[in-house]
Amino acid sequence: MPAAREPVTAYVALGANLGDAQAAVRQALHDLARLPDTRLLAQSSLWRSAPVDAAGPDFVNAVAALSTRLTAPALLAALRQLEDAAGRRRPYPHAPRTLDLDLLRYGDARIDSPRLTLPHPRMAARAFVLRPLAEIAPHLVGADALQAVAGQAIGRLPAD
Repeated sequence: MPAAREPVTAYVALGANLGDAQAAVRQALHDLARLPDTRLLAQSSLWRSAPVDAAGPDFVNAVAALSTRLTAPALLAALRQLEDAAGRRRPYPHAPRTLDLDLLRYGDARIDSPRLTLPHPRMAARAFVLRPLAEIAPHLVGADALQAVAGQAIGRLPAD
């Protein structure tokens, strides 16, 4: 029997701007915690942000920290399955979406393949990623990074 993989801390950005976006993000957080060999370590508040490089209404965003024994490609595949189950369609680049799950970091891994680039190549330019990430993992987001995205429209949603 092969030895079990050591768990890795991974960070996932969640977003939605179609349908009941808050419910979709909350359901996705629940679903992430139920992935095989994975547990939810932390989740940010929900945030509302204007679309960046995308169309449609404002997004609801969050970031989750996971402890997982899944490989990075297996975790990415699981994220795509959750998007598909939530009705995600990709009719054109940056289309509005019922659910968007982006793998931001997978431990200290640096991956550059046609299917996966880690750390996520555009996360430093997006307040809707950095603000919720800073909430749950402040050691990963410097003040200079937050200052660089300070002009992007984003606000924390009230807790239920």
